[in-house]
Amino acid sequence: MSGSGSDTDTPLSEAEKTDLRRFCGYPAIGSVASGENSWRFFQTFGAFEWRLNNLSASEYAKARVYLVQISPLEDAVLGASNNLDTDQAGVWKRNPHEVADRVRLFDLWRKRLCGFLGVSPGPDLCDGNRIVI
Repeated sequence: MSGSGSDTDTPLSEAEKTDLRRFCGYPAIGSVASGENSWRFFQTFGAFEWRLNNLSASEYAKARVYLVQISPLEDAVLGASNNLDTDQAGVWKRNPHEVADRVRLFDLWRKRLCGFLGVSPGPDLCDGNRIVI
């Protein structure tokens, strides 16, 4: 998790919002200075941004708990690639389903975060059969 380090009930930092967007499957929002930001206000994306900026104190704290729990799951998916080149070494044998299992667990918690925030999973968490506007 980038930039948090806080379990307080203060508003979320930009780094925390970025991680929450990523974990919920939403794209980067870009810089307001670019002038190309109207897409942010599509109903689904706008509702998500509103929630990030208007959580209660206890909800800010809980959102941070999700960040702390989900970040290691993401790292574990990336780390699982270290073993893909070896099927067996001595008594150790690679789990051929490890990456898929880790991705499923990571996505499960990402969807639970969406549920907590009361938003639909973003495009990255959708199966490709939905269009989010």
